[in-house]
Amino acid sequence: MSAEPDSYGVVGHPVGHSLSPFIHGMFARATGQAMSYRLYDVPSDGLAGFITGFFERGGRGLNVTVPHKIAAAAAASELTPRATHAAAVNTLALRDDGTVLGDNTDGVGLVHDLCDNLGLVITNRRLLIIGAGGATRGVLAPLLGLSPSLAVIANRTPERAAALAAAFADLGATQGVGFGDVGTEPFDLIINATSASLSGEMPPVPAAVVGRGTVCYDLAYGRAATAFVSWARALGCAQALQGWGMLVEQAAEAFRLWRGIRPATAPVLAALKERSR
Repeated sequence: MSAEPDSYGVVGHPVGHSLSPFIHGMFARATGQAMSYRLYDVPSDGLAGFITGFFERGGRGLNVTVPHKIAAAAAASELTPRATHAAAVNTLALRDDGTVLGDNTDGVGLVHDLCDNLGLVITNRRLLIIGAGGATRGVLAPLLGLSPSLAVIANRTPERAAALAAAFADLGATQGVGFGDVGTEPFDLIINATSASLSGEMPPVPAAVVGRGTVCYDLAYGRAATAFVSWARALGCAQALQGWGMLVEQAAEAFRLWRGIRPATAPVLAALKERSR
């Protein structure tokens, strides 16, 4: 008899829309890994008990999605430096000694997409991040590791943007401002880290921040162009992109943590884009 495949999954609430089983299923087949991957819809008040039980029953790893990324950090025995910076985890991995490592692969996934897939140069470039919530906190440290000349965080509440910028100031040049105070000079890269784009809304960011050489990247993704992507294209930016690449690349980093091998991402990204048409 063959051994049971190692058990993995993604926990969130809701989670039925998640593409993670599709992505990790392709990764497993491509790398010859014997593993199962399931969806777990768990409300916030049941999260701690679910995570403990999952690993006690022999589970090997979990992805964590909204709204549990911050709470799941408390379930880890130890956090990686990037998860500590993010104050949130999106990946939990059982180690050989029975302890659970918490990691955050969102930022490094974004960096892989920007630099490796899209060929962008971030070093000495001006970066604008729209939003000062958990998504921004999750990607800021890896982005600052690429040494942009300045990373401006813009938020509806300027104080929140300023506090987040100050928390990461030891990693690079950061500034936190309100939407109306981002200036009138175009940025090299603009990242939308708000969820408003999916509901058809666009934060009131001045059009002057987009120039002909500006690359605009929405962390969100969907079948149709997001509001942010449509806004950026209408302003004549160089490129306007959805976060499909980040989705696949952060998953590949989680897979590497679990299985010790980083799968090729191009076939999965192509399949996802074809599926989303």
